Amino acid sequence: MHYDLTISIVTYNTNKEELLKVLQCLEKIKVNKRIFISDNSENQDIKKVIEDLNSNQIEYIFNNSNKGFGAGHNVIINKLLNKELDSKYHLVMNSDVYFEEDVVEKLLDYMSNHEKIGQIGPRITGKDGTLTYSCKLFPTPLNLIMRRFIPLKKIVEKMDYDYEMRWYNYKDIVEGALLSGCFMLLRTEVFEKVGKFDEKYFMYLEDYDFCRRIGEKYEVIYYPKVEIMHEHAKSSYKSRKMLLIHIKSALTYFNKWGWIFDKKRSEANKKLKKLYK
Repeated sequence: MHYDLTISIVTYNTNKEELLKVLQCLEKIKVNKRIFISDNSENQDIKKVIEDLNSNQIEYIFNNSNKGFGAGHNVIINKLLNKELDSKYHLVMNSDVYFEEDVVEKLLDYMSNHEKIGQIGPRITGKDGTLTYSCKLFPTPLNLIMRRFIPLKKIVEKMDYDYEMRWYNYKDIVEGALLSGCFMLLRTEVFEKVGKFDEKYFMYLEDYDFCRRIGEKYEVIYYPKVEIMHEHAKSSYKSRKMLLIHIKSALTYFNKWGWIFDKKRSEANKKLKKLYK
């Protein structure tokens, strides 16, 4: 069956009430859609939440292991690549993202009128309504090192001001920046031309890696005319285990794209500053 939109959410010991709220939000999207829950948990506790909804739009997949963020989404992306599933657009999103009615429809409408777009992302706020600086330059090793390990607040703030594009007004449409992985609306054909998530990343930076690969063949658009709310963020700042995973992902990213000499990074960041600063 053909769908206008497929949606994948990866869960891992996810709060049941939180997931229910997200699913109720998704069911209001007024397009022909299919929602997939790719569960990386040790058990199937959340399966009952989905069964109780009694929805023919939602499919639960138990992975029987914690495959990681990208690998969890790849379970559904593989179905699209293998033609087991057919859709024009695919939404990769977190289990703690909420939005008002018509948000997805407006993004889909914009994409349908701009065929060169491969990925689009909305304005993002936190639970308290504070703007999330989700439109970023391509990171340098120094950006990530300073943010996590060097407690020089003024220097870090100055670097973040640049890296997070705080000099930009976050009101105009931007093309070419790196966008947050908590909500990635994609043209499904992207997977055939760019591939799927790189499973070398267990968690963190897989979204930047994927966004960067998409940007080499399509337009990547930040579209702040619509807004979503992302309830949680920066888990690596709260857990030593997650910090180590973040470090491993950073090593994977820079080994792949370049530490010091990354011509494409330099060109992309220069262009973003010229156009939007």
